[in-house]
Amino acid sequence: MKCLFSLRVGPHPHPHALSLGGAAARRVLPAPRSGRRRFPLSLSATILLLVLAGHAQTPQQIDREYTLESNMLGYRGVGGEIDGVRNPVLWAKTGENVRINIVNGELMVHDVALEKHNARSAQILDKGAKSSVTFQAKESDTYFCSVPGHRAAGMEGRLEVSDQQPVQSAGIVPSENGRPLNLDFETGTLDNWRATGDAFALVKEDLQRKDQRVAGAYWVSSGIAGNSRRGTLSSAPFHVTHPYASFLVSGGAFASTRVELVLAEENTVIYTISGADQAAFRPAIVDLRSYAGKNIFIRLVDEETGAPTAAYLRESPWAHINYDDFRFFDSRPFFGNELVPADVSTMPPMDVLRYAGLSGAEAAKGMTLPPGFSVTLAASEPDIVKPIAFTLDDRGRLWVVESHTYPVRASEGEGRDRILILEDTDGDGRLDSRKVFTEHLNLVSGIEVGFGGVWVGAAPYLLFIPVAAGTDTPAGPPQVLLDGWGYEDTHETLNTFTWGPDGWLYGTHGVFTNSNVGKPGAPDSERIKLNAGVWRFHPVTRSFEVFAEGTSNPWGLDFNDYGQAFVTACVIEHLYQVIQGGRYKRQAGQHFNPNIYDDIKTIADHVHWVGKKGPHAGNSRSDAAGGGHAHAGAMIYLGGNSWPKEYRDAILMNNIHGARANMDWLQREGSGYTATHGPDFLKTNDAWSQMLNFRYGPDGSVYAIDWYDKNQCHSSNPDVHEKTLGRIFKIRNDHDKWVQVDLQKMTSEQLVDQQLQPNDWYVRHARRILQERGPDPKVHESLKRMLRDNQDVSRKLRALWALHVTHGVTERDLQDLLGHDSEYVRSWAAYLLVESKRPSDSTIRQFAKMARDEPSPLVRLYLASALQRAPVAKRWDVLTGLMAHAEDATDHNQPLMVWYATEPVVELDMPRALALAATTKLPQLFSFTVRRIAAIGTQDALKTLTDRLGRTTDPAQRKELASGINRVVGK
Repeated sequence: MKCLFSLRVGPHPHPHALSLGGAAARRVLPAPRSGRRRFPLSLSATILLLVLAGHAQTPQQIDREYTLESNMLGYRGVGGEIDGVRNPVLWAKTGENVRINIVNGELMVHDVALEKHNARSAQILDKGAKSSVTFQAKESDTYFCSVPGHRAAGMEGRLEVSDQQPVQSAGIVPSENGRPLNLDFETGTLDNWRATGDAFALVKEDLQRKDQRVAGAYWVSSGIAGNSRRGTLSSAPFHVTHPYASFLVSGGAFASTRVELVLAEENTVIYTISGADQAAFRPAIVDLRSYAGKNIFIRLVDEETGAPTAAYLRESPWAHINYDDFRFFDSRPFFGNELVPADVSTMPPMDVLRYAGLSGAEAAKGMTLPPGFSVTLAASEPDIVKPIAFTLDDRGRLWVVESHTYPVRASEGEGRDRILILEDTDGDGRLDSRKVFTEHLNLVSGIEVGFGGVWVGAAPYLLFIPVAAGTDTPAGPPQVLLDGWGYEDTHETLNTFTWGPDGWLYGTHGVFTNSNVGKPGAPDSERIKLNAGVWRFHPVTRSFEVFAEGTSNPWGLDFNDYGQAFVTACVIEHLYQVIQGGRYKRQAGQHFNPNIYDDIKTIADHVHWVGKKGPHAGNSRSDAAGGGHAHAGAMIYLGGNSWPKEYRDAILMNNIHGARANMDWLQREGSGYTATHGPDFLKTNDAWSQMLNFRYGPDGSVYAIDWYDKNQCHSSNPDVHEKTLGRIFKIRNDHDKWVQVDLQKMTSEQLVDQQLQPNDWYVRHARRILQERGPDPKVHESLKRMLRDNQDVSRKLRALWALHVTHGVTERDLQDLLGHDSEYVRSWAAYLLVESKRPSDSTIRQFAKMARDEPSPLVRLYLASALQRAPVAKRWDVLTGLMAHAEDATDHNQPLMVWYATEPVVELDMPRALALAATTKLPQLFSFTVRRIAAIGTQDALKTLTDRLGRTTDPAQRKELASGINRVVGK
């Protein structure tokens, strides 16, 4: 017997209760669809759901209710006294039933949780979505967003719980010599106050904004005459006669716009607070019990100009401070909209950069480097202008792109970009030889050399320009290898070309440019969509792939000693280890696959900007944290032994707003790496400096190209960019020794020997030349001996990579290496076995055994990555083994990498996938599998969920299954 049954499973007001029927909170993923389908269910399934519905609890009576709007910058109060207040203080009487509602203010996952009450709302995604949490008030607590990273970003407030309703008195105006002081300005004058500068002015009520809510007719502000004015306003001293005081404050959250209470005799600040970037006055409460009988005075300070810190930012509207109404109290008063220092994310004063607009020689002299290092101006305008990308050839010469066309792509055939070849012929650090290789290119953003030519990124094209043998001239016109590269945002096009250890050409791509890449003339079905991510192109097979998806506008990519890739990013956190098949945090937009559900976050344990107002607010104020959010270039220093050992395997990246090169130390942890903040390597001390990339050469020294420009940020208006400037600097250690070399003249055996060099410049170039020359039995014999006998695992890897690119290893060889002593060799064997995306059954069987028994989290990570390149139907046994490793539950990468390999198999066999996910200790896999089944949305999907719900007793799984059922029937 079947019947028609329609229901929703939604969040009950009690956080741990399950309710069916009624309107549910809008879902996190997938986005809600209009309408509702009815499914014919078996009677047993119907009864099961009705039984579950019978367990729903009757809603409790609500004694007190608050509504908050949620966004990454914090919760904003909605209605009543808390209206508009960021992270307002909520109050409840002990024992009351309290409901906190949240309304989503943006398209992002949010919830609200109570730390001590162990209560949490359902998560919401869509803008305007609603959820709530209900609890009985027991003690003062903290409410916050439980989504990782959101609490730290500022989504946190206080709940005050007490037995008595707070009573608010009017307070007492301080007095001296029997006369009340004019600390509320109700005399209509600035009597009892002394000013310096011209910032502060008296404001009358009829001039105020409606939302400022002052106590009387007058108040003072430093913003009436313009935010650029600076100064102080100090009150007359007065005695502390009561234990508590309050005053009203609003305006900017800057350390340089503040209210201070100062001990008069010592001139010592005992309390300070800024505004909260709000026009509405909020009361600040000061505990003065330690200062009874002392003389204090009030000092209002505005040292902030509010000048914009980037071309895309307006002048700050909050660069001022407003103040009113100082009062004493006998006991601590309560205000629902109280402002406490912890609520204010103050921004520090503007960073001070000593220089701007220097000549190249002056710029080099103005830089600060660690002891033992120096910098030389290698080239400058007019010899080099607007260098946007560069590489080194097999002789150590620089091939540099001059970007004259940016920021607007020219009409076809009218491009003005060119490629120069620059060389230091005498070792003095100056690039004294200059040749023009080619001109009239259009919007070039990436370059690499090899395989008889030059590889050029010039959206919408990936080009190859052949070089005439024995010359530095093109052998013909540029060849279009791929087209469809987007350039909506012309500073987020294909860039940062570099050869990977596997013999592919790698590059990066920004989030706000949408590409549909394929061979010229290819239909959409043969193209690959790409926005943010890392891509690769094989120079021989001409295959194109997206290596990994996500991040923001990465403009830096490099590989470490073990062949693992890292990219630097802007706006979001700055550093990511990039694993093949990984999906990474995006600055904006959604992953192409809507069933990703979560992505891998930064490996850095820090950011390079200050404050909790997002990265842009820290522009030009983040000296203490590393300079700011905008990064360009990435170089993991492997340049030999002449530099101090602490630089080996450290990653350098330029911080554009910070005018410096940040350095992070990479450390193994679990399956991957963490990055800690090392000391900044180089400071240019120059506001116009914009180094875009670094490369080390055959002598171990580092070249840096500098797009020298007063405008630090992209603009589509060509007139805001400098058009005639550009520099190249050479950074050297005292132990670096200049060399002249031409690897192309070496024999293949000599190139094999270069794999043992401490300077990876030789290793990479020699490997690529061996790849160009093709298979050679003698080369293979030497490389296999190195792989077998060399004790250094990095040398073993170099031998393996060189064997791979020269077709010197078979599937059987790689299968044998799956049992190697080194976790790195085992990992790379797994990686190379799936390069063709057609692993044999014997390989899959070995993967399955390794998945069960492998002790290394690194190898398990590579197996999860490799599995994405295996046929979906053959993944089950490997997934079963990987999901059994409970020790991976807290790993940075593995749970999500296992999910990315699992997601396609769910639709293949929903009951089997759900049963497998139910056994794992890896977090979120069961929840994701339920969501994936719900997204399928068929009757079979619903049956799979209801059948599992009828068999499981695990409370967490039952809750997830109920949620999944709700998604299906709610479609």
